Amino acid sequence: MDSRYEWARARYELVRNIEKLGFPAELGEQIAQNLGSPKAMERMNAYLYYVKPRSAELIVDEMLAICSDIESWRNKKEAERANMRYNELLNNGFGIDTEDYDE
Repeated sequence: MDSRYEWARARYELVRNIEKLGFPAELGEQIAQNLGSPKAMERMNAYLYYVKPRSAELIVDEMLAICSDIESWRNKKEAERANMRYNELLNNGFGIDTEDYDE
């Protein structure tokens, strides 16, 4: 599936679901823009479906929580990559031929 189509579909569903709860479409557009990915928007849609928040503040709070989770996940993955690279350096050395320094 084309990622632009997937993003547009997720954005459309999010805006529509926010409107169904009685909030303006502009709120949905801003939430979609801040979430930034179809997966995050789908998570927000699930929240809207199950919780049916009655205030814009609750919707924004959930958006911030989702964004925070995404940022934590990215930081964790970056730390894992750095740790993997560090372990490679420890196991394989720094690419310096130690014979040149054995004098």
